[in-house]
Amino acid sequence: MDGRYEHRVQYYETDRMGITHHSNYIRWMEEARVAFLDGTGWDLARLESLGIVSPVVSVECRYKQTTTFPETIRIAVSVEGFNGVRLKLKYEMENAAGKLVCEGRSEHCFLNAAGRPVHLKRDFPDFYRVLTDLAGNA
Repeated sequence: MDGRYEHRVQYYETDRMGITHHSNYIRWMEEARVAFLDGTGWDLARLESLGIVSPVVSVECRYKQTTTFPETIRIAVSVEGFNGVRLKLKYEMENAAGKLVCEGRSEHCFLNAAGRPVHLKRDFPDFYRVLTDLAGNA
């Protein structure tokens, strides 16, 4: 599982100074998370077809360097932790020169259609195993 995603900064994502508006980095994290899950074989469409939703519980961004249109930003996604209930992801965004432009984290839980926590280990053991392996606590 590679965990890499590329995003090209769009003109509309920049402010009057030509710098990417800070809110877009969180959007890019979401794009990268969706691609990351696709790469595990447990894409969001599959999860939702099984009645699982994965809301954001928390998010954090630390801006290191500005980005501008039309730069390509590489986003590395990794599992920072998984305890069976909450999934913590880490994002490292680099520009084409390999400079770190942003570090981020997001935390997610897994709920059923009624908004109740899903018991992944019992109800979806294959998905649980994938997340456990990626977290390195197998």
